Amino acid sequence: MRTAEFVYDLPPGRIAQSPVKPRDSARLLRGSDLTHWTVGDLPGLLRPGDLVVVNETRVRAARLIGRRDPTGGRVEILLVGRERSTWKALLRPARRIRAESVILVGPLTARVVTDPVAGMVELELELEDGGNRWGDIEAAIAGIGEVPLPPYIHRTLDDPERYQTVFGSRVGSAAAPTAGLHLTQRTLGGLADREIGTARVELQIGIDTFRPITVENVADHEMHSERIDVPEVTVNRILETRSAGGRVVAVGTTVVRALETAGASDRIAPFRGPTSLYITPGYRFAVVDLLLTNFHMPKSSLLVLVAAFVGDSWRRIYRTALESGYRFLSFGDAMLLERSEVAVRGP
Repeated sequence: MRTAEFVYDLPPGRIAQSPVKPRDSARLLRGSDLTHWTVGDLPGLLRPGDLVVVNETRVRAARLIGRRDPTGGRVEILLVGRERSTWKALLRPARRIRAESVILVGPLTARVVTDPVAGMVELELELEDGGNRWGDIEAAIAGIGEVPLPPYIHRTLDDPERYQTVFGSRVGSAAAPTAGLHLTQRTLGGLADREIGTARVELQIGIDTFRPITVENVADHEMHSERIDVPEVTVNRILETRSAGGRVVAVGTTVVRALETAGASDRIAPFRGPTSLYITPGYRFAVVDLLLTNFHMPKSSLLVLVAAFVGDSWRRIYRTALESGYRFLSFGDAMLLERSEVAVRGP
């Protein structure tokens, strides 16, 4: 399958630069009949007994500005993820950085462990004397860092919390689970009133989520690895929903990848660890029945996942959205999709 098949014309003016207020007033296109709603209508579009699963990750304030020791040169650090005692980070500029370089960032000292590869390094972060008021490294990062926005967002946010979900509780992502940005406590309450359950998973989103597919064939794209946690309580809720005839509704592609990783065997089971699951057309879905998601970038793995979920109708859905004035990408509007009969449930 050629990457060129996942191209559509996205005018720059259709890329939303700021979120709507309130969150759940974002427009919602129902893919099954191409009707127009808002996210606040979601409870009425689902059935009692369905289960809505969200990604509870929070975005780390991962953009840090430091000075090289001893030269004082400015260095921007974007923390991508944490692996035990080290951090993966993207540095700008990186041309003069080498292993054993030291960057001072307020109360933090960043010691470079590896030479840069395409600007990416591994770091050790230490909280120096005088930084004790922060308590720990994560608290210091939260206090001195900035939440990084996607590269296609060119405006600063008046309120950084608008790039966090209302239910996020576990810091660890370099980007937001953007479909979840639309949900409000009012919407969640509406789901409960309709006897529609909610459950949580975690997928720590890396910056590669914005990386386009650059190879000619979709299958040759190397999918990034991200850490997920699908807890036992969520698995039990899914099994109960299934046995009662309810449907599993994923809020965002991150939830799809987390749940489908956990359901890769004959029966869904708790899972904690890395996933590099790459969902392309022909994939046999094991868990997810419906998907609430934003409109994605051309030539992206996220668009390929949507095509796997709904089949060729993705073109009609996107064409309708463009013709109807929907806003695209992270701060844009959303669509509610049902799994195509072609994208059959797995064993």
